Amino acid sequence: MLVAYLAPALMAGAGGVASGQAGLTLAAFTSIAGTSAVVALLIGSWLQRRARSRPWTTALPRILVAAILAVGAAVIAGLVGWFASRWLPGHTSVVDTAWLARLQFDLPISAVVAAVIVGWRWRGQKP
Repeated sequence: MLVAYLAPALMAGAGGVASGQAGLTLAAFTSIAGTSAVVALLIGSWLQRRARSRPWTTALPRILVAAILAVGAAVIAGLVGWFASRWLPGHTSVVDTAWLARLQFDLPISAVVAAVIVGWRWRGQKP
């Protein structure tokens, strides 16, 4: 999980520093890397515990397992991003800021990358 956090944090952080985008640099260490680490943890744990009871995880080709996990993670993360950026400002004391708007994009993209990597590596180790 540490690699799932550090890799996107360093890459996106470097991109933010190089392009002078303070928002990207901050998001790299919060929403981007955090989402990646959480998705890697959740999918990795699910695959280790329950994949044998779900035949599709071992029967389908590697690319399809990774794609299914990526689509599922993107949908869930997209809904979380939408909820945070749309619902929170209107119903809580959280003010509508640029970082909330970024969540609609940062969360699904980070979730897809983490899901594909974890699914691809896990399925590659199984017969």
